Amino acid sequence: MKSNRMLTTTLVAAALAIGAGHPALAADTHAHAAGAPAELALDHGRRWATDEPLRRHMGDLHGLLATKIESIHADRLPPADYQALGAAVEQKVAAIVAECKLPPEADAMLHLIVADLVAGADIMQGKTSGKPADGAHKVVEAANAYGRYFAHPGWNPLG
Repeated sequence: MKSNRMLTTTLVAAALAIGAGHPALAADTHAHAAGAPAELALDHGRRWATDEPLRRHMGDLHGLLATKIESIHADRLPPADYQALGAAVEQKVAAIVAECKLPPEADAMLHLIVADLVAGADIMQGKTSGKPADGAHKVVEAANAYGRYFAHPGWNPLG
């Protein structure tokens, strides 16, 4: 189990390091869509299609954030909890990148969400500068944007 976690972390870190200096590359770790859009948009007025792995992993992420949302908004999480939350977000992003198979247009939109999830996780883990609470807020905002732009039955915005 520990070696699987280390392998996953190493693969995500390597993928993110390749694109660390360029946000579009960091967001495009599974490179389905060239020329990714600059901002989120709906699919002709409708939410983008999702697949089961994406819904499952985003649902897990939502559940994790929901249990900590009050402490996040009050900036009451201890540093170790921000670290752990950032690592959990990073693991979910790695699973999404590895497992989801969306059409290119939906995938391009998802990359924008993934970029914000990664950026927030990096802040929470101290990989980039900023307050851990700001990183957590960035992750919450990305999760809420996912719910606004992607079809995920039963999704509720985080408070």
